[in-house]
Amino acid sequence: MDIFIRQTPYTGPVRAVILDWAGTAVDYGCIGPVAVFMEVFKRRGVQVTTAEARAPMGLMKKDHVRSMCQSESVAAKWQKIHGREPDENDVEAMYAEVEPLLVSIVARYADPIPGLAQALAAFRKDDIRIGSTTGYTTPMMDVLTPEARRRGYAPDSIVCPSDVPAGRPYPWMCYRNAINLQTYPMEAMVKIGDTVSDIHEGLNAGMWTVGVSKTGNELGMTEAEVTALSPLDLRRRLDAIDERLRKAGAHYVVEGIAHCPSIIAAINARLACGERP
Repeated sequence: MDIFIRQTPYTGPVRAVILDWAGTAVDYGCIGPVAVFMEVFKRRGVQVTTAEARAPMGLMKKDHVRSMCQSESVAAKWQKIHGREPDENDVEAMYAEVEPLLVSIVARYADPIPGLAQALAAFRKDDIRIGSTTGYTTPMMDVLTPEARRRGYAPDSIVCPSDVPAGRPYPWMCYRNAINLQTYPMEAMVKIGDTVSDIHEGLNAGMWTVGVSKTGNELGMTEAEVTALSPLDLRRRLDAIDERLRKAGAHYVVEGIAHCPSIIAAINARLACGERP
């Protein structure tokens, strides 16, 4: 591997992509975790909406519960039922239920998103290494990873929030992937994900970022549900998601992983001119 010494701008090609899991590589619509978060709040008499359960998606799952509790709308519902706002003890108690519930169902959501195999083949052809980050913890990934492998998806590196000091939006999982993949500088890497926290994670790591709109959490629909939408309704929704992800800092937004090889080519052209993310 060529050694890059930072005396001049990096002008080589993309060397690694770091993919999110649910909603980006597997689990079209990021369906798996939502019901679990809604269930643990329901057990305490608090009916959260799908939108409230989805809003913090991409964070480490305990942080996800904490973020929901800090949401103004969820805190108000909790106050109405319990006479107080949720506190850290409530976060700990609910997360203790989230972990086993997710471990029990996550294997059901291991199907690769359409276009993943072709995108991976294009990355491999260009000698691009494939890493991954996730909001799932190690026990969850211990269940999901072998199921995904059986379906044809096996990234070169898998890093969980529990492997580093903190999850998204901190850059530590991306840095650990860079070490595992022996890839540098960071501008030679691209973070691909379907949530705002994915974009922030990649930006904080000094990487190019690509947001995913159609197959991920922001739209939050199964492939069948997406197909049932009218073209006009779908376009309106995707345009709104595109705007949110770009506002979060995404360099590019695509409908799904299948569109990413062409984005890599565009990034290569920018790198060749000495651009940095």
